[in-house]
Amino acid sequence: MRIVNGKVFTDGAFVEQTVHAQGGRFSESGGEADGIVVEAQGCYVIPGLVDVHFHGCMGHDFCDATPEAYEAIARYEASRGVTAVCPATMTYPEEKLQTIMEAARAFEVPEDGADLVGINMEGPFISPDKIGAQNPAYVQKADAAMFRRLQEASGGLVKLVDIAPEEEGALAFVDEVGDSVRVSVAHTCADYDTACAAFAHGARQLTHCYNAMPGLHHRKPGPIAAAFDHPDVTPEIIADGVHIHPSMVRLAFRIFGDNRVILISDSMEATGLEDGEYSLGGQPVTVRGNLATLHDGTIAGSATDLMACLRTAVKDMDIPLASAVKAASANPARAIGVDADYGSIEPGKIASCALLDEETLEVRAVILRGRVLR
Repeated sequence: MRIVNGKVFTDGAFVEQTVHAQGGRFSESGGEADGIVVEAQGCYVIPGLVDVHFHGCMGHDFCDATPEAYEAIARYEASRGVTAVCPATMTYPEEKLQTIMEAARAFEVPEDGADLVGINMEGPFISPDKIGAQNPAYVQKADAAMFRRLQEASGGLVKLVDIAPEEEGALAFVDEVGDSVRVSVAHTCADYDTACAAFAHGARQLTHCYNAMPGLHHRKPGPIAAAFDHPDVTPEIIADGVHIHPSMVRLAFRIFGDNRVILISDSMEATGLEDGEYSLGGQPVTVRGNLATLHDGTIAGSATDLMACLRTAVKDMDIPLASAVKAASANPARAIGVDADYGSIEPGKIASCALLDEETLEVRAVILRGRVLR
């Protein structure tokens, strides 16, 4: 395959060049005389996006733990140019989480589906006082033995696990599991010093920065400033136009830099569907446009996929396209340790990419594992 006449995202910039692929991976030039030629005139060619924090779409949730749900999720995400996914669990008891882990381990990705590259274990080791849309009935203190059982059930798929560092046993949990999984600070009331302690112990991510945590304050800087002071910590940002004001998204990119920020969607099952009544983590959710809320008004994930978040970040929040692409592809792939195969258009990596209209940034075509998907 050759993708010709497009502006290809390479080394943080857009360059007019031909992209080659053979055997489902990007390749050096040559050897495709009889191969497919994809015309990319008027398009940006960007790596397939990597969403490391979302819950579902098209009426399905990752926690449904069924092949039908996973196939629908994988197909929708791939159709949007999100070609590698690390979906998130909700706060549930161990028995339910084990069922989810086993289902994910057994899942066979369809030909037209995004690759399942990991699991983000968002609950249940969070603060009961910053619950967000999680179910408070199942919140518990961090338990390394429980995590190991779930990781074994998943076949090693868990790439992220969340903790509230101020809760009992959380820092010891980081000490015990931090070498085998990326630990993220989330749903927390932690002050600056406590968050710094978590990062010193080995936590390396900040789950949906700004949301479900203390905000920035000039005398109480909190976990966001603590993350800034630790250069190896990556903050997640939901750029759906609902969760965070555009100015605060710009601030995050400015202070952290586009080598650290990770764009996520946090999308829930209503994504891709009409307004209406849905659920998240067993709790009823009302969706109106991009806004998804519990019945008490709490924001409950988003109804926007990652490609739409990227477009919103660029079009409505003045984030440079190159920075947004990096934050939605290379950065998340590196954070969860799958960057040998995903996150950039380089020879040897899996040949998944998206062609975006230069004017609208809408998806014109998706190449999935070296085949034209749409």
